[in-house]
Amino acid sequence: MTQLAQPGASVSPADLRPALTLLTGFAPKATREAADLLTRADPSLLVVTHDLTELLDNGTVRRIVRNGRGPVEDERITLEHGCIACTVREDLLPALVRLARSRPASDIVLVLPPSMEPETVASACSWSHVDGAPVTDALRIDSVVAVCDPATLLDTLDSDQDLADRRMQAADDDTRSVADVAARQIEYADTVLLWAPGSEPDFEHARLAVLLQRLNPWARHLVVDLPEPSWLSARLRRSGRFDPEAPEPYGRGLEGYAVGCHEPEPDCGVVASLYRARRPFHPERFHQALPALAGRTLRGRGHLWLAGQPDQIVAWESSGGGVSMGDMGRWLAATPDEEWDESSPERRVNADLHWDADFGDREIQLAFVGLHFAADEIAAVLDACLLTDAELAEGEPAWREYHDPFSGCFESKERNQE
Repeated sequence: MTQLAQPGASVSPADLRPALTLLTGFAPKATREAADLLTRADPSLLVVTHDLTELLDNGTVRRIVRNGRGPVEDERITLEHGCIACTVREDLLPALVRLARSRPASDIVLVLPPSMEPETVASACSWSHVDGAPVTDALRIDSVVAVCDPATLLDTLDSDQDLADRRMQAADDDTRSVADVAARQIEYADTVLLWAPGSEPDFEHARLAVLLQRLNPWARHLVVDLPEPSWLSARLRRSGRFDPEAPEPYGRGLEGYAVGCHEPEPDCGVVASLYRARRPFHPERFHQALPALAGRTLRGRGHLWLAGQPDQIVAWESSGGGVSMGDMGRWLAATPDEEWDESSPERRVNADLHWDADFGDREIQLAFVGLHFAADEIAAVLDACLLTDAELAEGEPAWREYHDPFSGCFESKERNQE
C-alpha cells in the first residue's frame, strides 16, 4: 500500500452530520471491492448502490443498501422518466437523506454506477431540498474517491466508444463518450486509488500511477496493493477533502489555479504539457488543427478564446480522439463593470493580477496528458493557430469578420437574452 501524497486536514469534530463518501470510476468490480474493504473496517458503515441496467428499458432502478452485517434494503423503483437525472432527484437524494436521519451514527458510502459522474451528485446535494430542507442539513460530502483498475484504465481512457455503444447511456439523448466520462471522474476526485490488490509493483503500475497524477495533480493518490481494511479506512473516511467551491477542472485557470502540470520529459512514458498564450486563435486554422490535437494525447482540458468570438470563454476537453468545446460565459474584459460581482472573488483577483493592456483577462490555457507525445510539437501546432502580428494589427472588428467554423456555437446565455 503506497501513499503518494499527504492527506488533507480532517473535518471538524463538531460536525455531527453523517459523512458521505462517493466512490466513482469505470471499474465496477474495483469500486465494490473498495466498499467491501471499508465495511470490514466499520460494519456499521452503510453502502448504497444503484443498478441501472433496466433504467432505459422500463424506468426501473434497483437500490441496494447494505452494511458489514448484510443487506439493509433492496428495492426496485419505477421512475416516470428513465434517466440518471431523475434517479438522482427522485430516489438517490431522498434515500441518502432518509438513511442519514434514521441512522445518524452511520456514515454512508455511495458507489456510483460507471455512467454517473460524481459532479452530478455533488452539485445536486449542494442545491437540492428533500422534504423542504436542504440535503446538506442531513449529511455532508466528505470526499470523492476515483477507483481505477490497472487492467482497464488505459483502454478506457483511450476508448473511441460512446456510452451508448456499451448500453450505458444515462438517457436516450446521452452522447457522452466513455473516455470523457472516465477522465472527468478522475479529474473531479479529491482522492485517486490505483486498485491493484495482490499484485507486485512493476513498471506498468508505476506508469499508471504517474498517468493518474498527471491527470489530476491536485488530488491525493494512493496505490492499494494489499487489501488492509484499517489502512484504507483511515485514509478515506472523514478526511474532509471534498471542496464544494473547487472550480471545474477545465475552468481552474480562470480562478487562478493550475489547469494542469507541465512535465514535458517522459516519466515512464507519460508526458504532460501546459500551453499558455495571450493572443487568440484564428478560428479557421484552429478548426483545421483539431484532429492533430485530439489524436496525439489521451486527455486535454482548459479554456481558450477565438478571434471571431472575442467576448466568449470557450471550454476545451479532448479524449478518446474526440473534442468537446462549450460556452463558459464572457470574459470580464467583455463584461460591464456592474456585472463583475457575479463572478467569484478568486476570478476577479486573478484577472486583476494578470490583466493585459490589450487583451484584458483573455488568455489561452490548455493542459495535455498522454503517452510518448512530443510537447513541443503540440505547442508548435497551437502556435501556428494564433493570430499573427499582422492579423492582430487588423483589430477586433476585422477579426469578427473572419470565416469562423465555430460561429454560433458559444453564444452565452446573457447574450442570447439581450
